Amino acid sequence: MSAFAPGEDRWRARLGTLRQVVRQELVTRQLAHHLPDAEPGDVLDIGCGQGTQVLALARRGHRVTGLDASPALLGDLRTALAAEPPEVRKRVRLVAGDAREAAALTAPSRFDLVLCHGVLMYFADPGPVLDAVAQVTAPGGLVSLLVRNGDALAMRPGLRGDWAATADAFDGTAYRNRLGVDARADRLADLTAALDERRMTRLAWYGVRVFTDTAADDAPVPAPEHLDALLSCEERAGRTHPYRAVAALLHVIARRHPER
Repeated sequence: MSAFAPGEDRWRARLGTLRQVVRQELVTRQLAHHLPDAEPGDVLDIGCGQGTQVLALARRGHRVTGLDASPALLGDLRTALAAEPPEVRKRVRLVAGDAREAAALTAPSRFDLVLCHGVLMYFADPGPVLDAVAQVTAPGGLVSLLVRNGDALAMRPGLRGDWAATADAFDGTAYRNRLGVDARADRLADLTAALDERRMTRLAWYGVRVFTDTAADDAPVPAPEHLDALLSCEERAGRTHPYRAVAALLHVIARRHPER
């Protein structure tokens, strides 16, 4: 069981706020650069939660399996899915279970794209989850990981003026997140090495929430014209160095090695 459960109700209450909308929209845009719609593929979203990416990909024509350990979040996704057109609903399959058991829960399937967004941070040892990601990704398939950025872990407490937490963050990877849950961050070099060990090569990486990470938890989404300008700046910063390096989250795209 991951450490996410104590913060689940707070997570659900904040869906639709500015920070969450920025996160999901940026990940959607960044992923679109690597996943063409011309050839619909088989996708697995490990830790799919309320299903923002599941629905987005199914609407684009992909066949999507969403896996999550939370009955409440899967229930939210089923409710959202019921409002979709039949052609979208038939492309989605939902599976209840632990991220570390993804291979057994989806066997014998292997997937052209595997998402694992906002999951690794809730496991003290991310190795078993990364093992599962490698096992379910088809040879040559893509992997999309969204993690807390360990290389910029001091930014958030530093901007708040919490100097004790800032000092700890320079050298560590543990932190208390805004859901009130103890979590851990990943440094890009370490995550890249862990992927390499599992025959997955990093293709690209992006920052997510460079400018809006310090927004209030309940900050509303602004008017469309303001939101469009904000997202345009966030998207550019997320692909531009050095801005992307200080983002709260890292979005890493990797490819599974072809089988020998």
